[in-house]
Amino acid sequence: MFTMATGKEESTSSKHASHNFLRQFRDNKTRKFKEISAGSFMDVWNHYDSDGNGYIEGSELDDFLFELVTSVTSQEDAPETISQAVLQEAKASILRAFDENKDGKIDITELATLLPMEENFLLLFRRDHPLESSVEFMKTWRKYDEDHSGYIEADELKHFLKDLLNSLERSVSDEHLITYADTMLQLFDRNKDGKLQLSEMAKLLPVKENFLLRPIFKGAKQLTTEDINRVFNLYDRDGNKSIENEELHGFLKDLMELVQEDYDADDIEEVKQILLKECDINHDGKIDKDELAMVLVSFAKASQGPDEDVEEDVGGDHADTCLGKE
Repeated sequence: MFTMATGKEESTSSKHASHNFLRQFRDNKTRKFKEISAGSFMDVWNHYDSDGNGYIEGSELDDFLFELVTSVTSQEDAPETISQAVLQEAKASILRAFDENKDGKIDITELATLLPMEENFLLLFRRDHPLESSVEFMKTWRKYDEDHSGYIEADELKHFLKDLLNSLERSVSDEHLITYADTMLQLFDRNKDGKLQLSEMAKLLPVKENFLLRPIFKGAKQLTTEDINRVFNLYDRDGNKSIENEELHGFLKDLMELVQEDYDADDIEEVKQILLKECDINHDGKIDKDELAMVLVSFAKASQGPDEDVEEDVGGDHADTCLGKE
């Protein structure tokens, strides 16, 4: 495997010269990329995400970038030689352009924008049309989890993709739709159980922002009434002064993403029961603004070190007891 050096300026006479995976997707005459189909995209992803962790990173990223740059030449050309400096410059340039979350890795949706994808398939990644919040995500989840199994299965995913394309005024054949659904399932089904759990569907159906990931809430040292009001208004979509039903599930989804990457509907339900038991002071099965303040203050305190504390002007007498805080 090719690994970028950080020291002296070396050149690489590529052992990839006759095995450059990306070269097959370039036009023989123009050397430009041809339009990549859904099936071919899956092949590219599986080839470079060799450990199957959902990212092209480390040596995988180095190999991908090396083959991306050198695939411009044909196999009949002289052996490829490229300096470390050129590769480092190419890596920095590509990450600046396509690594939207700045994590130094390429995920599935970032790769889809990097390569010249079949247009209808690219639209399924919704990069230009993210959902407003996780409340809308949970409403969509409930709609397409038609059998209430806690998973989006193949037929349900097909229905979702069909409605998505229809909403974008795009029509595709049943054959293409089946291919899209199968490809999406294989791309986002990280645990390979043949269906999408909540965290997997969340990768396919992104929201604009998990507001709880902002520094003021994650490991915060100070929370104000204004902070709490902003969060409450984000989740209280119907303005009835309570966070309930899909609003509550959307809040719990965002909360789960602060502590773990993989989660399913059962995890959300378990956290819901704990939260309502510990923080639903009036036992109405909903979270009002004061109760939300207790949740956020408790979580912020749990995120601090043992010698640190969170300053707050919210939460009342219950702020230290919600979510197991003694």
